[in-house]
Amino acid sequence: MRTIRPSIARIALIASIGILVAACGGAASAPDLSTVGSAVDDGGSGARTQGYRAGELSGAAGGEPGDDSGPVPPITDDGVGAAVDDAKIIRTGTIALEVTDVPTALVTARDGIRGMGGYVGASQTENIQDQPYATITYRIPADRWEDALDLLRKLNGLTSKVVTESTEAIEVTGQVIDLEARIRNLRASETALQEIAAGATRVTDVLEVQNQLTNVRGQIEQLGAALADLEDRAGFATLTATFSVPIVAVEAAAEGFEPAKVVDEASASLVNILQALTTAGIWFAIVWLPLLLVLGAIVALVVWIGRRLGLIGRRSGADVPLAG
Repeated sequence: MRTIRPSIARIALIASIGILVAACGGAASAPDLSTVGSAVDDGGSGARTQGYRAGELSGAAGGEPGDDSGPVPPITDDGVGAAVDDAKIIRTGTIALEVTDVPTALVTARDGIRGMGGYVGASQTENIQDQPYATITYRIPADRWEDALDLLRKLNGLTSKVVTESTEAIEVTGQVIDLEARIRNLRASETALQEIAAGATRVTDVLEVQNQLTNVRGQIEQLGAALADLEDRAGFATLTATFSVPIVAVEAAAEGFEPAKVVDEASASLVNILQALTTAGIWFAIVWLPLLLVLGAIVALVVWIGRRLGLIGRRSGADVPLAG
């Protein structure tokens, strides 16, 4: 047992180092991102090469993206002047269209997008003021983005007006490279931990290595899902299009005028006025008229008593001297 304990200590040390490498491998092994997607001058030699090529990003020459089965070939300057655009760009956009016939335009746009290798991601149709209105989200191959915009701008003559159009592009090349590097390092750590687990003899050592393996595999799955999402959004652009029919100003004004509704509103106003006048007359006849009569009688009685007592004198005409 004395010879086993030092080896187990070395095993634990190697496992700890593996986890440390996996944790910080993304930053340590990720290449310089300043040259990604742009040509790099080779010291005045006249040759210009890309910082990274698609095969080198995937970790295997000619392999699929994310395939780490082969070695990473070195980046060399082969003197070829043609630059390879390997930038990962997420494109999104919106376009609002006025078309002569919404159902026909939807079918034409769907068939055209499918012909480019795209598909309909989401759709919503409704009637607004008895007019059809549709909102469709298309997923389009990134290299057919401009073709899709040209298709929707015309639609075989169905598009009468492009109301609004906007696009946005976000480059995620650096994120893709970072994720691929981190996944490679985690897989290397996973392989090392599996070898350590195969040589462990104590149950506690085996459990510790298995715990670290579970952690590493969880990180690989999480980063793999993030990488797949970036690859999907970079490979297929998202374009949201709205389809509606043009509304003529005369038609809009005519739709706003409803004679029957105007007559109904005028009749309702007349009824309200008559009701208010009738209510006022009833209040006057029942409440105010008796009060006024009583008040008038009281005033007349006070005046009569005042005259009888001489408190209120009658006005007499002033004596006017007769002319001699």
